[in-house]
Amino acid sequence: MKNFKLKLTSLIGQSLLLGRTFFKGHCFAAATFILLLLGGCEKGFLETKPNKALLIPQTLTDFQRLLDNTYIMNVVPSLPLVAVDEHYTDQNTLNAWLTPAERNSYTWAADIFEGQISLDWNYSYKQIFYSNVVLEGLETLEDNLRESDEARALKGSALFFRAHALYNLAQIYCQPYQKSGNELLMGLPLKSRADINERVVRSTLSETYQQIINDFKTAIPLLPASVASKNRPSKSAAMGMLARVYQTMQNYPEALRYANEVLTLSASLLDFNTLSATLTSTANPFPVGLPNANPEVVFFATLLGYSYFTNNLRVDSTIYQSYAVNDLRKSVFFVSRANGQINIKGTHAGTSGGFTGVANDELLLIRAESYARAGNTASAMADLNQLLIKRFKTGTYVNRVAGSPEEALEIILTERRKELFRRCLRWADLRRLNQDPLTAKVLQHNIGGKTYTLEPGSLRYTYPIPPDEIIASGIAQNPR
Repeated sequence: MKNFKLKLTSLIGQSLLLGRTFFKGHCFAAATFILLLLGGCEKGFLETKPNKALLIPQTLTDFQRLLDNTYIMNVVPSLPLVAVDEHYTDQNTLNAWLTPAERNSYTWAADIFEGQISLDWNYSYKQIFYSNVVLEGLETLEDNLRESDEARALKGSALFFRAHALYNLAQIYCQPYQKSGNELLMGLPLKSRADINERVVRSTLSETYQQIINDFKTAIPLLPASVASKNRPSKSAAMGMLARVYQTMQNYPEALRYANEVLTLSASLLDFNTLSATLTSTANPFPVGLPNANPEVVFFATLLGYSYFTNNLRVDSTIYQSYAVNDLRKSVFFVSRANGQINIKGTHAGTSGGFTGVANDELLLIRAESYARAGNTASAMADLNQLLIKRFKTGTYVNRVAGSPEEALEIILTERRKELFRRCLRWADLRRLNQDPLTAKVLQHNIGGKTYTLEPGSLRYTYPIPPDEIIASGIAQNPR
């Protein structure tokens, strides 16, 4: 424990080598977050002596509080939200966005960050750092305590959060996972220790995904079957994330397997008929996601906040018009303004933050798509109908039918886009679907009288590594 304390003490007041915590407007070291954001800390974190402001986390309670910091551990990178085909904006609004990263993401510029830091990168590596702090701290405990159910659950949670962060980073800063050749593509720097002096290089893309899979799989037997608050991961959360990971890898049999594991345990869906929502109401109709008010949610996470959230980001009218008259999602998700603009209204988070966690609607769509790709049209459409009947006005839904797996897949992908709107999954979907000419799509954004285009397979589907990271660590930059 002494060595562990010394190691963590050396980290306080310093920036992380990967994902530095010192950045403009958020100048917090990891220890500062422990102090300021983990409300209600017991003595044990705090020292009364004037020359020491902090004691090192060393008990199971300390470690749990570190992972319960939802302001850090339960946020997901969200720059790609403005890069996809769900929203549009105008020149004046774009100019009002506060960071170059937001503005340049919308136009898929070659230089995204213009020398500035990346919140998406920093927050994700901060999650990895906190996870590694817990994993190393648990190893210093006495054997009987380390093998307790509480310690095992903490280890599983730390592994989950590390894998979750790596997966989210890979969707932005690595090239799309291919059906072959991933051992030749650059992956992420894989930090497995809470040590800022550890020099790491970029792994291969294969190694990055293998680390993600290994962490999630190792976490499953350690995690509890249920949790009191869904900011904490459960067995189902880890299996649900594996379903998402395998879908991203285009390994549809494994995606089907893990989606089915979760849905077999619980396939609860929120009936949109029970929500108070009208076309003109601006109130978010969803129950607040935490601790567990929404039965559909498996794991709670929200979008990392950017200025574009509050600067009039408008919903693409084509998407809005694609919802049928009796489809309640049209009035639950969106509000139509008097000036004709459409804005987002509600998400599974139940708050102003966009929901990006794991939920049963996504898992049903993963299983349905996997069935369709396996040629099982009946099961694919059964899953889709199971979902959509909860989204239409009672008594109005007519089961969708498909005459072939190909038709089923087309219907499911269309409904996936409509159901998972603003869940920050569209970017990963485009990167995956663009590898098939039948589902590839050209994106266009019109701004200031100029049309910007993103072609399928473009290198600009991979963000550059933030420039401060390149300078500090010397890791290889992504081609743009």
